[in-house]
Amino acid sequence: MSVIEVDAVSKSYPTPDGALDALEQVSLIARSGEFVSVIGPSGCGKSTLFNIIAGLEEPSAGCVRIDDVEVTDRRGRVAYMPQRDALLPWRNVLDNAVLATVVQRGDVRAARREAEALLGDFGLEGFGEALPATLSGGMRQRVALLRTVLWRRPIMLLDEPFGALDALTRAQLQQWLLGLWSRLDHTILMVTHDVDEALLLSDRVYVLTPRPGRVALELALDLPRPRTYNIIASAAFLRYKTHLLRALGQIM
Repeated sequence: MSVIEVDAVSKSYPTPDGALDALEQVSLIARSGEFVSVIGPSGCGKSTLFNIIAGLEEPSAGCVRIDDVEVTDRRGRVAYMPQRDALLPWRNVLDNAVLATVVQRGDVRAARREAEALLGDFGLEGFGEALPATLSGGMRQRVALLRTVLWRRPIMLLDEPFGALDALTRAQLQQWLLGLWSRLDHTILMVTHDVDEALLLSDRVYVLTPRPGRVALELALDLPRPRTYNIIASAAFLRYKTHLLRALGQIM
């Protein structure tokens, strides 16, 4: 497990009308083994922040540290699951799952055996040879998450992993992810628009303002684990939800 720290990160993009500020002085931390969520309105820079953490973009100011070391070349240091599953339609489930190993020119046969052994844990048993077009939305998301896990990085970035799913499938996968995270013992940083999802899954939640995104609130959650969906009706959960909704209402 690792600690990831974002320290005073800002990001601006040049436009014909001048600089467009996407992020401004964003600082956050995900400690070893924590599940941390980032929530905020559309366009507040959440995906930009994750692209910076993953090394796909560089900040205009500030830095990203992993285990207290400033990291300039972050590509490949964290496992990143973007909003869309991005499965390659011509590759079956197993071949999509081992894509990171293919890109890194690792032992693909060994990775494929490992992926096959994990199919049951990911609710994909019997679907190893299936093409993405034959899978439901929830199953496609499981494949994408399996691919992310097989990246074998102690830090995982999940950008709206269940955002495109119906409410029932989303609830099922949230519960499934909780169980998976408890077994993997990874550090997870997740973007979501769903307040209930953030509270159900997380140890801490950061709220970002509209663009340029700034941290409006850091909320540490004292909710017992392991968690089940029943917790959403608890008094403590509802208090945290009220706090988050009030913070979001104040910045909108």
